[in-house]
Amino acid sequence: MATIGAIPRSQIGSIHPELYSRIRTTIETAFYRNNVIKVTDIKHAYELAKQSPGTIVTDLPVKHADKLGLPNDAKVLVFNDGIITGRQAKARKLVHFNNEQEYAALLRNALFKSRTKTMYHGIAYVGLHEDFMLKAHILVPEGYENTLYSWMLNFQHPTKKIEEMYKASRKIEEGDLLLYSDPDLLLEPYDNGLALFDHKHNVAALLGLRYFGEHKKATLTMGWTVASRMEYTACHGGQKRFTLQDGSHFISGFFGLSGSGKSTLTHAKHKGKYDITVLHDDAFIISNKDGSSISLEPSYFDKVQDYPTDSPDNAYLLTLQNVGVTLDENGLKVPVTEDIRNGNGRALKSQFWTQNRAYHFDSKVNAIFWIMKDETLPPILRVDDPVLGSTLGATLATKRSSAEHGAVASKLVIEPYANPFRLYPLVNDYNKFKDLFQNHKVACYVINTGHFLDSNITPSTTLSLIEKVVEGTIKWQPFGNINQLKYADVEGFCPNFSDPRYLALFQERIETRIRFLERLEAVNVLPAESIESLTNLLDKIKRMQ
Repeated sequence: MATIGAIPRSQIGSIHPELYSRIRTTIETAFYRNNVIKVTDIKHAYELAKQSPGTIVTDLPVKHADKLGLPNDAKVLVFNDGIITGRQAKARKLVHFNNEQEYAALLRNALFKSRTKTMYHGIAYVGLHEDFMLKAHILVPEGYENTLYSWMLNFQHPTKKIEEMYKASRKIEEGDLLLYSDPDLLLEPYDNGLALFDHKHNVAALLGLRYFGEHKKATLTMGWTVASRMEYTACHGGQKRFTLQDGSHFISGFFGLSGSGKSTLTHAKHKGKYDITVLHDDAFIISNKDGSSISLEPSYFDKVQDYPTDSPDNAYLLTLQNVGVTLDENGLKVPVTEDIRNGNGRALKSQFWTQNRAYHFDSKVNAIFWIMKDETLPPILRVDDPVLGSTLGATLATKRSSAEHGAVASKLVIEPYANPFRLYPLVNDYNKFKDLFQNHKVACYVINTGHFLDSNITPSTTLSLIEKVVEGTIKWQPFGNINQLKYADVEGFCPNFSDPRYLALFQERIETRIRFLERLEAVNVLPAESIESLTNLLDKIKRMQ
């Protein structure tokens, strides 16, 4: 964490203006109060969480506990929140020039109210390679030791090896990431909670928000923001490396909202046809300098709806949130998963869940897959134009999942680059992805994991097509008269360009994307070329009718 040190008082703020904004200074000051206990040892965090009121200590052992720095007899812990079991996008607010005074006053009041509470100061690292490592700090009140413990496990908690790696890492001219949280404090007029970000100064505050996912994504959001200010593309997605029988590598990135199949595709083993190495299934960055990739966190925060209690994947559980617990036939406490208790039950799994895991790919990424659920799209499209490729990522269409509180699962929505957590202008991502497609020759594909018209696209179909992309064996067909798009000839999933109903529906979906781009707020407006690329598609579709 930044400290004033020996900087002359007259120069404070002028030497390091990124460290001394009103919001950042207000929150940083709270870390030094005499009601704060620093927690840097993961064993200490585990014991605090284990003893915290409301914690359920299951009888499931933590696998490889010693390698994770935990006690050898560590058990999987369960902690449940209440009514809210998902993220609340409506709670997010950004600090800017016109509201800084208002939010600074609100924070001073919030911090004053927490002066009588014992607070825990946790430390972790975001970014798992010497080229990109950030130190992060969290402050949570007594009663939320499980949040502290899960946060330190989700990111990289301090160890001797990690701290030496951090000292040797590239110097990043940014302040440490600071996150203040008081889950029980609701202040008017934010009766549903407040997630406040001063993204220019790497600081955030969560008030009235208990869900662990808010704390994870708030931290990641700040990390992505720093990466975006540098020569990196911020990625909310999964990435893995295929090693083919001839020893060659193929690196693929998968981008889709929760529930689209992103994690499934990232972790798919492809029946042993290749050696698979996973970078991560949720958060990484790609260098716009050399195309290499870095994972931002070691662990996985996964939904439990697809993992029954006896699933072998549950051997790698660390903590669970918002799930049931029962006694098995031996009288042992075990979790009740599959979202029986409530929607969006969650689990934190260790890095050992993946057989082969890497934190850095030095080879450049070969392909990016935009995962959509849009019944006008065949199972896979190849996009040959960098502008159109980045534009389709900016208008990624899919269906909401239970990870977003209050979501309607059947509603088709557009979420640029599958990242609802962006704090900086959308054009940053647009230009970064366009650069990957244009200057680094990264191939761009759109895969539909929903329905094509009335036909369900099965996971086996999707995996088969991805394998053919990796092996270079797909026979591509022209998508009507649109030369920037090609599709794979898959029986039962071929578009009929002589069917006026299909063309009308496809046209409608392109128009929906154009309207989305036209209605973007001023801060997120994209270059005119993005709308032009879709308008050109529209003109060609109309000529086919």
